[in-house]
Amino acid sequence: MAEEEGNATEFVALRHKFQDLISELKRSSESTLDASNSFCQDFCQVLMHHGCQRGPDEDPLPLLEMYTVAIMCCAEASLFLSPECEHVTDVLEKLSWSCLNLLLSFSEQIPGALWKEFQSSVKMAHGILQAHGNSQLHTLLTLAEENGLWSNATLCSLLSSDIPNVEKVHEFLSREGPELSIWKKLQD
Repeated sequence: MAEEEGNATEFVALRHKFQDLISELKRSSESTLDASNSFCQDFCQVLMHHGCQRGPDEDPLPLLEMYTVAIMCCAEASLFLSPECEHVTDVLEKLSWSCLNLLLSFSEQIPGALWKEFQSSVKMAHGILQAHGNSQLHTLLTLAEENGLWSNATLCSLLSSDIPNVEKVHEFLSREGPELSIWKKLQD
């Protein structure tokens, strides 16, 4: 119980740090490009500091919470970031891939409340980012549209060596993004 309260306090503090970064970005007297570069650098430092506080053998669920908070922060900040800042795309891409790698490391289902928070955050963040021409969260969105990790019937069939319907496999691959859609075209 004390650990859960500690985690809750930790994430409230993390949200405040990210909100402070967004406030600094809004108030900055620097050019939009310079302010965007500063935001990206500070954002990464906060994320690294927070993520490095956990040992590799510790429960990975708090890391998922951290990524969920960070994804929403990036989406909120995107309204004030310069589209010319190449770091914005890099940060979002690395954040998305790091979160995806963490999710793929889970062998058990993620608790329902945390999964629902992740789903709603990714869907909301993707909508905000996509409105500004950024699709870095597409892969996470595809995953968030499922009822849970490892719950897609076609994927489960592929992983268990069952022979799924070829059309379902092609549909699954096209949902996963352009990289896997190319594989599908090569098979045709």
